[in-house]
Amino acid sequence: MLFLGAWGIRRRDAVWRDEAVTYDMAHRSLSDLWATLLHIDVVHGLYYALMHGWFAVYDATLGDTLGVVIGLRLPSVAAMTAAAAGVALLGQRLAGPRAGLCAGLTFALIPVVQQYAQEGRSYATVCALVVWASYLLVSAVHASHPVVSAVHASHPLVPGARPPSGLPPALGSAQAGEPPIPATAPGHDGATTGPPRRRPRRAPWLGYTALMLLACLLHEFASLALPAHGAAVVLARLPRQVRRSWMLAAGTVLALLTPLAVFSARQSAQISWLLWPDPLQLLTFAVLAVLGVLGARVPIRPRGPIGLRTLGVPLLLLPTLLLLLVSHVEPAYVDRYVLYYVAGFALVAGAALARLLRPAGEDGQTGRRRLRRLAGAALVLLALLPVDVHLRSPDSRVDDVTAVAQAVRQLSDPGDGLLFAPSRRRIWRATRPHDFRGLHDLAQDRSPVASHTLYGTERTGDEIRDRMLASRRIVVAGDPAGQPLDDNDRELAKRATLRSAFVVCRSVRVRGAQITLYARVGGPGGGGRC
Repeated sequence: MLFLGAWGIRRRDAVWRDEAVTYDMAHRSLSDLWATLLHIDVVHGLYYALMHGWFAVYDATLGDTLGVVIGLRLPSVAAMTAAAAGVALLGQRLAGPRAGLCAGLTFALIPVVQQYAQEGRSYATVCALVVWASYLLVSAVHASHPVVSAVHASHPLVPGARPPSGLPPALGSAQAGEPPIPATAPGHDGATTGPPRRRPRRAPWLGYTALMLLACLLHEFASLALPAHGAAVVLARLPRQVRRSWMLAAGTVLALLTPLAVFSARQSAQISWLLWPDPLQLLTFAVLAVLGVLGARVPIRPRGPIGLRTLGVPLLLLPTLLLLLVSHVEPAYVDRYVLYYVAGFALVAGAALARLLRPAGEDGQTGRRRLRRLAGAALVLLALLPVDVHLRSPDSRVDDVTAVAQAVRQLSDPGDGLLFAPSRRRIWRATRPHDFRGLHDLAQDRSPVASHTLYGTERTGDEIRDRMLASRRIVVAGDPAGQPLDDNDRELAKRATLRSAFVVCRSVRVRGAQITLYARVGGPGGGGRC
């Protein structure tokens, strides 16, 4: 995963608008950051604070050498590498070393994983935290499960025995033809006594609670992993004390998350741009869901109280389905909000691959069949290669802030006017302010930092019009043709004044933006000369 994350990480130094927001917020003082979060984007507040600390170190040491792009994305590469390692260890614990290796490789090779491993946002970190919280959940259940403890203590070397499945009464049945490991042991009077009761160990549960809380504070929709974990606990039919421990952990996470959730609900207008889910994102989930469910049909030997399928399938399906359900009330679905669902797919698919690609001679596997399956897996990797290459190009994101800044510098002269249309595109200047130096932002009233907002505040429509008419040339950085137009008085004034009093001199199209140079016709300084 580390290699895949480092491959093409610069993306020709292209940065898209959300990464520019991260860079801007992380470089504000903590007091300015706090004041901004009181108005907007509090859901990402903890991530911005962590990135503020990261850039304080990075800028002082490696910033001049490696540049802005590496600094933005390096934490995500590290986080996704940790997530891949967590998936591998989780697969190993639930289904064996070969399944763990296949699960980790499967996770790393999924295109959407590589995409967010190279993005300066919180989603890779949230994914890693959920994966490792899942690992601690399995560890906590294993340590707290009385039957597992009794079987390990009483039958450490039973020939052919397998660990318990966690689905009583089949408590770790042995290989075919051998007697199952008993759930009870005979007493001195011939009666049976149940396995010794054990109080749940606190350390794994505290670790699970802490990691899930941190994930939820980084992004509230990480809480949708809790129903998946709860489903795994229920489906495994664990003892009451184990279920009670999980409910206490989950309840603690939700209780501590509630204040942030209530406060952030007041800022829900910032996702008003969301409509119905993107068809490509839905297709990606549908394909992985179908493949995961089919993979879950491949027989896998359980190795603990929670089976791999018992955890993997709910983690694959429930977070996305619940978010889609919420989106019927208020649009909220974006696949990256529940990116960790791919860990569930990787667990199930990895275990299935480990079974299907097992060595020849093992459980009836033939060399020819194994070769055919290896060839099929190679063809899938080959088919994904163009996607992987595309993800490392500037065209893989909705816009390119770097290209916008370079186009503005190319078209403008010192003293020219500057407009962003709509105003939220002012974020395009965040990572390369030097390319806008010497230009006059005609619409801006207060800067983003001074106004404690993401994009700054603008003057009234009449004031913007007057300032435009006093300018001889204006560079407009705006959305490309075909995008929805804002209808507030400021944007209407910009468009109307450009149509009536200016002519187009030159226009450059870059990824996700149109940069146009206008010249004044008539009036002071007019004449239409570019």
